[in-house]
Amino acid sequence: MSDLRAIPSIEQLRQRPSIRALEAQYGAAAAVDALRAGTDAVRRAIAAAEDPVDAQAVTSRIEAAAADHLDRMFRSSLRRVINATGVVLHTNLGRAPLAAAAVDRLAAVATGYSTLEYDLAAGVRGRRDVHAEGLLCRLTGAEAAVVVNNNAAATMIVLAALAAGREVVVSRGELVEIGGGFRVPDVMAQSGAVLREVGTTNKTRLADYAAAIGERTALILRVHPSNFRIEGFTERPALADLVGLGARLNVPVVEDLGSGHLGALPDHPLDAAEPSVRASVAAGLAICCFSGDKLLGGPQAGIIVGRQPHVDAIRRHPLMRALRVDKLTYAALDATLAEYAAGRGGAVPIQRMLTMGAEAIRGRAEALAAVIRKAAGWKADVIRGASAVGGGSAPGIELPTWLVVLSRDGVSAASLEETLRAAATPVIARIEQDHVVLDLRTVFPEDDELIATITQ
Repeated sequence: MSDLRAIPSIEQLRQRPSIRALEAQYGAAAAVDALRAGTDAVRRAIAAAEDPVDAQAVTSRIEAAAADHLDRMFRSSLRRVINATGVVLHTNLGRAPLAAAAVDRLAAVATGYSTLEYDLAAGVRGRRDVHAEGLLCRLTGAEAAVVVNNNAAATMIVLAALAAGREVVVSRGELVEIGGGFRVPDVMAQSGAVLREVGTTNKTRLADYAAAIGERTALILRVHPSNFRIEGFTERPALADLVGLGARLNVPVVEDLGSGHLGALPDHPLDAAEPSVRASVAAGLAICCFSGDKLLGGPQAGIIVGRQPHVDAIRRHPLMRALRVDKLTYAALDATLAEYAAGRGGAVPIQRMLTMGAEAIRGRAEALAAVIRKAAGWKADVIRGASAVGGGSAPGIELPTWLVVLSRDGVSAASLEETLRAAATPVIARIEQDHVVLDLRTVFPEDDELIATITQ
């Protein structure tokens, strides 16, 4: 049996420069725990070995084990990754990356105190629910606006504030399920509103809504179909007609738009596929709600815009305190909205990715492929492909792109994709027809070189 006396004591190990560095980075208590775990593992390995062990090799093994233990313990599960899938609003990867201006505003607000609930002019306590309202009204044409923590929350508080205990008329074709298994009927049930379905899955006429409206009706709700489309034998009333019906019968119309398209993409396929918030507000809706982290390209938020009396009722509802957002969300949202208001929508990463031309992507793809091909055993080709909007926005719309097709001698596509995910900065790719492909539409240009280093 090997000699266990080759193992140094914990105190001896703590005097070594590498361990002192670990203590400085992770703290003495955590470093000592890691040394004990590493020492125990090495002791078991020595006890099971037949050959003598070198004291220096033992020490090195303990140091390495301790460093690995601490890295695993302190590594955040929330990490930056490179999105090379070509899905612009990738829900699993955090949807919209923030604009530089939003990041700067976040840092400024996060590192100090702020006017979250303080009125500078009056020198007294203020209200947090007014932040970003001015810019939201300017960009959408609404009378008032308020922000909650996501669009499901926005839908719930709208219904709770305006329709609790009363009926809300919804087309059967709009009773959708969104990501994570959340369904519109479930959200309505939690709000206290009573669902009144009208029409059929593929056809709902204006007369169907009119026939369902009675004394118990509080709202007409129109819901964006999100991540699916019904094609063929279909019918859906125009929004203006639905609003006109509501006006005649004194029933407010609410629309859950989901994606939050501001109409900032002229001549883009999205303009035809996605209704804009401004157009919905102009049609005369009482309330319109949408996401902050989809086509708007800001932080996760549920944005509610509409007529002043209805928005005020939502502000006063008790759920508002539970669903309100913090200073960081307001900071990022306000800065994102300011980019649009100043005519700099192209500075918002989502807008830039959506409008990026296929030839610009091709140039980057060719350059990256040329670098990868220089590495022994690696192959890279460039082919035509299609990117997706994602995030439940514009289902079926494909954006022309060029893909880098990766392969490596003796390595399967699944193993190669796993190698990319295991990089220091993980690269999330996709597999098509048993090949790993990278779509640079969703990769920041400065990350092209980082991808190339994985093959070196």
